[in-house]
Amino acid sequence: MSPKKSASAGTVKVRLVGGLRGVQMRHRLSVRALGLNRTGDVRELKDSPQVRGLINTVNYLVRVEE
Repeated sequence: MSPKKSASAGTVKVRLVGGLRGVQMRHRLSVRALGLNRTGDVRELKDSPQVRGLINTVNYLVRVEE
């Protein structure tokens, strides 16, 4: 019998907690690639190495809520 996977398995919630003023353009683009626009926005994304790399790039601007 295989264990049932929950709907949130394999996903990660990301919240934008910092503002983008005075931030490098590369970091602004990473935040946009995560689908975050304004401070306080939350997105639930598929947990993949690409998404983790974007999160690590802007770790001072986002909070991960797993």
